[in-house]
Amino acid sequence: MQIKLASVDSVIIYFSNTISKQNSLKVKSAYKLLKSLDDKDLIEIVPSYTSILITYDIFTYNFEQIKIFLNELLKDLKVEDESSQELINIDVYYGEEVGLDLQRVASRADISTQEVIKIHSSKIYDVFAIGFLPGFAYMAAVEEKIITPRLETPRRKIPKGSVAIADNQTAVYPQNSPGGWNILGKTTFELFDKSLEALSPITIESRIKFNPISKDEFLKQGGILEF
Repeated sequence: MQIKLASVDSVIIYFSNTISKQNSLKVKSAYKLLKSLDDKDLIEIVPSYTSILITYDIFTYNFEQIKIFLNELLKDLKVEDESSQELINIDVYYGEEVGLDLQRVASRADISTQEVIKIHSSKIYDVFAIGFLPGFAYMAAVEEKIITPRLETPRRKIPKGSVAIADNQTAVYPQNSPGGWNILGKTTFELFDKSLEALSPITIESRIKFNPISKDEFLKQGGILEF
């Protein structure tokens, strides 16, 4: 673990330079511990794939003081296993009306679209980071068979609720936005909630399972087929 100065009032704790499930669990365990302190002098705590950015009150800490404090706090960090993380189920309609790149992913993998759906929905994904948009959770790892690079030309508009993959990651677009990920389907699950402190029911402590549903069920849940 390394603690480095990021700016006059922030530091970054680096746990590793390799993205992996074990390193992600270290980040999540440290983040949970830091949040549990409810220390008002730690103004912002932002986790990422292998690190945590901390903004602090410069009238309470200087760099050396915050470094000593964090080293002492985290020196015997207990890394929780994934079973302690919340499992969130997300229903997805993988129809080609909404899964614009479903056929592309299938063709690249030389398998059927049904096999793509089966592979994508058979895993439980870890949330490695949240960013880009409030509630946009970067989840991994997608099975190697269906790993697909981003589109060469991003779309100007990806509809809210689109479930997509890019390289070995998967995500759900919480709002309408531009994007270059490969769209496999769509969900009515709300990822952006202004009433929540984290702005989303999904946090880095969550695990995600995608469940295929029929078109009828999707429409009953309020889903919209128009792209």
